[in-house]
Amino acid sequence: MVEKTKIAVLVSGGGTNLQALIDAQRAGDIKSGEIVLVISSKPDVYALTRAADAGIPAAVADRKLLGSQAAFERTLLEFLSESKIELIVLAGFLSILSEDFVKRYPNRIINVHPSLIPSFCGDGFYGLRVHEAALNYGVKVTGATVHFVNEVTDGGEIILQKAVDIKKGDTPEVLQRRVMEQAEWKILPRATELVSAAIAKEKEKLLKEQNKK
Repeated sequence: MVEKTKIAVLVSGGGTNLQALIDAQRAGDIKSGEIVLVISSKPDVYALTRAADAGIPAAVADRKLLGSQAAFERTLLEFLSESKIELIVLAGFLSILSEDFVKRYPNRIINVHPSLIPSFCGDGFYGLRVHEAALNYGVKVTGATVHFVNEVTDGGEIILQKAVDIKKGDTPEVLQRRVMEQAEWKILPRATELVSAAIAKEKEKLLKEQNKK
């Protein structure tokens, strides 16, 4: 039997998307993969408490303390390598990963973005800025997208999207919450399972080919 896909979740803040993944794993909605590591780019964030409460090992790669992008990514790679990570899920992870880093994990890094890509995405669009832009533009529908990560910010292949209506009187904060509840927390676990299952299938195929030799 093929082992479950080993997942690392990368975070930078409160970890609401991490919690959605933990809850989905507990409910059996994520069954082809297992979260075996949480890495935070900042110390003392609540996401680390969520990981501890769920009994998931966690590590900190402090972006400011490490000083350079190269040192930061070197530390990340060490953590990922030690835990034999096969899938990386960016869940509110606010550090941009270099092209060099991304190329080490082709189609093995996924990210959730709080808009319907290609709207309100790319460099500079993160957090409340995305929702402010949607409201300023006057769109009637927004949502969230889970996509593979490549060298272009928010530019990788789309895995899943879910639309969310914008309501009269919405503030960026109110809209952010609705997009999380109605879209992000639903499609991120679903996409994580889809990609985990694909990786597990790939491993099974390789194992069968090796056994034939």
